[in-house]
Amino acid sequence: MQTKFILHGGFTPKTVQEDDVFFKEILKDAPQNPKVLLVYFAKEEDRVAKNREEDIAQFEKNSGDKTISFEIANEKEFSDQIARSDVIYLHGGRSVKILETLSKFQNLGQLFKGKTIAGDSAGANVLSVCFYSRASDGIFEGLGILPIKLIPHYSEDQNEKLQELKKRHPDMETVILSEYQTRIFYL
Repeated sequence: MQTKFILHGGFTPKTVQEDDVFFKEILKDAPQNPKVLLVYFAKEEDRVAKNREEDIAQFEKNSGDKTISFEIANEKEFSDQIARSDVIYLHGGRSVKILETLSKFQNLGQLFKGKTIAGDSAGANVLSVCFYSRASDGIFEGLGILPIKLIPHYSEDQNEKLQELKKRHPDMETVILSEYQTRIFYL
């Protein structure tokens, strides 16, 4: 089975709207009783409980007749948690924070094989070769799991940053994702 990557352009805090299309796509190819690993490495600890509650509600709302089980990722067991999961959901937040944590796992691309990997904003950024982070106002090197350059939360006022990003790895595709926009890749 191919690995399915679903990248999401994110959203502006305090403007969260339901995103049924994204969550339905995540679950579309999942088995009848999928195991979903919720990864909050990009978040501050005090925000995890609220985000977990919101995410579980979104998954369950869009589950159809599937019965989902959830697990919250932790660094100590992360490799084993990935192995027993069907879906890995890399929640957004701070790109530099999630990158720092995920960089500790040298074989992450291999661990993801055959699974559905959903990345929202910062969670999408880290999968790319390089990305622009609005929060940190800079271009950073990602994990390189997907052979793309990425800019989530894209709007016209970021055209200068987009041009700067395009200059890096000029032979590689630059993906721009506006808020609530998704893009799917298979490897």
